Amino acid sequence: MHNASSISIVSNEFLPDEKFDDDGRIKRTGTWQSATAHIITTIVGSGVLSLSWCFAQLGWIAGIITLILFGIIMLFTSFLLVDCYRSPDPVNGTRNYTYMNAVKANLGMLQYKICGIAQYGVLIGVTIAYTTTTAISMAAIKKSNCFHKHGHQADCHVGNNPFMVTFAIIQIILSQVPNFQKLAPVSIIAAIMSFIYCTIGIGLSISKIIREGMAQTSLTGIPVGKDITGEEKMWKMFLALGDVAVAFSFSFVLLEIQDTLKSSPPENKSMKKATSVGILASTIFYMMCGALGYAAFGNNAPGNFLTGFGFFDPFWLVDLANLCLVIHLIGAYQVLAQPIFRLLEDWSRKRWPQSALITKYYTLGNVKINLFRLILRSTYVTVMTTIAMIFPFFNEFMGLLGACTFWPLSVYFPIEMYISQTKIRKLSFTWIFMQLLSLGCLMVSLLAGAGSTRGLIASLKIFKPLGSVS
Repeated sequence: MHNASSISIVSNEFLPDEKFDDDGRIKRTGTWQSATAHIITTIVGSGVLSLSWCFAQLGWIAGIITLILFGIIMLFTSFLLVDCYRSPDPVNGTRNYTYMNAVKANLGMLQYKICGIAQYGVLIGVTIAYTTTTAISMAAIKKSNCFHKHGHQADCHVGNNPFMVTFAIIQIILSQVPNFQKLAPVSIIAAIMSFIYCTIGIGLSISKIIREGMAQTSLTGIPVGKDITGEEKMWKMFLALGDVAVAFSFSFVLLEIQDTLKSSPPENKSMKKATSVGILASTIFYMMCGALGYAAFGNNAPGNFLTGFGFFDPFWLVDLANLCLVIHLIGAYQVLAQPIFRLLEDWSRKRWPQSALITKYYTLGNVKINLFRLILRSTYVTVMTTIAMIFPFFNEFMGLLGACTFWPLSVYFPIEMYISQTKIRKLSFTWIFMQLLSLGCLMVSLLAGAGSTRGLIASLKIFKPLGSVS
């Protein structure tokens, strides 16, 4: 037993009194509730506040249908993926600790490598985008107070870079949480924050509707006319379609979340429950934010009505919503970064198994510290923050990256792995249905990718000074 000032060294990560699962790893203690928190933390990002803009592009009919349809598709493909956590049997088979391991076990090495590029590309991209988005929300708080003090027409320019540094320091500290298993409290707090800022956005929209009446809306979205050409409307609809598809994406960490669950009841049973609750809750909030935001702002809906200043007053409530958004993204960053940390650390242990830097753990009271983990994770956060500072238009890159990875990670791999594992007969009704679903989602990804590419080109033409907030 150690007191607060004592330091000792242990030769591996596991302390003697810890219990182990059947695979020799630390006993998993996750439940469907903790998995639900991880899922909501991952799905409900800041993009929920741009859904009113998506509704403005798609209109009432296509907007509502799109949200419901993608919620159903994600639920279906997630159920398929959940059953691939163990192979070949979904209950008693060998564990696949990561998404890539599941692809390797079911589809072979080539697709394993393709999956790795897609999965870790989007994870790295999202951590950079979250750094940018959090800084914008932090700056929006300061900007909101400036508007409140000096009026809505005041020049309240605020730089983002100092807030990125603050965010990086917080992430360096949180990154020392060893693994997903220990991250549940962070995800629970983040999930609560997401509900709070979504609720505030919904409340502000309702207040605006009551005070000013419904804004001008349309069944088909922004009408073609002097303000927007038919071609422009088409591209914006593609971009909105991609935004909705990407908003539901969380498959790239689904199996990593499932690997935190205790084995009784079976992991796939608990994960299906968590997935159902997470996607249903997210879809409800998406629908309310999108529909009510569109009703409040109509065809002039801003890209994000909190950081884009769709609302100015009450300023303290807008500030609270942005603060909750910041806290949520702090937790969401960790949920997405943990698989990257795990990949790098597992590879390093296999590459240098005798290295004292990698294998030795120091205990300070009840806290275990590994110098390699400290250096590696701190370096990752620092590099990602630097990239976020260099590329102020990185969110446009993320839109393209998300569009490119939605189909393979959320649809193609889950369907192909399930077909392989359950040995579904080729050209059977089930096989044909799944292939048609996959093809339809591929078309959505291609259209969204085209819309994102055009948006990126437009952003490069109107490049803003580094560190600015619009």
